[in-house]
Amino acid sequence: MSLLPDKIKARATKKEQPQFTQPMLATLTDDYFSDPDWIYERKLDGERCLVVSTGKTVTLYSRNKKKLNSTYPELVDAFQVQDTTGYIVDGEIVAFEGNVTSFSKLQQRMQKKGKKNEPPDSPTVYFYVFDVCFAEGHDLSHVPLKDRKSVLKKLLDYSDPLRLTSYRREEGEKYHREACQKGWEGVIAKRFDGPYRHSRSKDWLKFKCVNQQELVIVGFTDPHGERPGFGALLVGYYENDDLRYAGKVGTGYDHATLRSLRDRMDKLQRKSPPVVDDDIPSRNVHWIKPELVGQFGFTEWTDDGRLRHPRFLGLRRDKPATKVTRETARS
Repeated sequence: MSLLPDKIKARATKKEQPQFTQPMLATLTDDYFSDPDWIYERKLDGERCLVVSTGKTVTLYSRNKKKLNSTYPELVDAFQVQDTTGYIVDGEIVAFEGNVTSFSKLQQRMQKKGKKNEPPDSPTVYFYVFDVCFAEGHDLSHVPLKDRKSVLKKLLDYSDPLRLTSYRREEGEKYHREACQKGWEGVIAKRFDGPYRHSRSKDWLKFKCVNQQELVIVGFTDPHGERPGFGALLVGYYENDDLRYAGKVGTGYDHATLRSLRDRMDKLQRKSPPVVDDDIPSRNVHWIKPELVGQFGFTEWTDDGRLRHPRFLGLRRDKPATKVTRETARS
């Protein structure tokens, strides 16, 4: 029996399944609202992933088309045993710290390759599926989200490590308050009759509880005392074609990260700063080529464009450094 009723096929486009597609991205806003025409999902703090099942192979892709199969082999296995094939689903790979998804916890898996290399305390990962953009030889991009959700519910067998993302209708502001009280990263609001746009869109909106930002690592300071590796990272973001300095980040590292990240940065050292700002540190500083991207938490931006109380959360591999800009809320 087909998963696609006639009303859905009428809005879909019959075509050959692509090997990859650009994921839809949400826009940050601080204009929280409740609306019956929107749904609200928990914002998960993990690694975005598209799963492409062709019937012969299952491939996990990051949002910038890096293959993730060797990092999460148990997720590949979970998709391979499904009865349904020939689809592209969208979701988030997460690890938990208590009841809260933790990007820092997931870092322990993101740096590993394959089951044989996983330490005994390697965190368990889960895949939360929240959308489908291709199924049964049909591109579902122009099918309303509410209909894509109905297809998604029947598409897979949701048993761990695969989970179907739940959502609420209305009460967006209340859900956001609850999310913040529980220590979640926030809520994603989605227009229920919206299409799947393969770009950033205001049909998906981020209601954040905590400030997090991807930033380019542009340098590091020397360590002090018995601390290995480095003292603090120097970070920045792109503003048009200029790389701007955003401050120092001295917390959030364990000793293994301090050592491994120093090894990577030593290979990228350069003599001059890659940022255009003049008001930057000059003592005990090592500048590097702007290639590494990290995820950082912080309390707020200062008036001069610097981070206040920043903390390192982990390295990102799903976004090129040149695409890292300062994320600001839009109305």
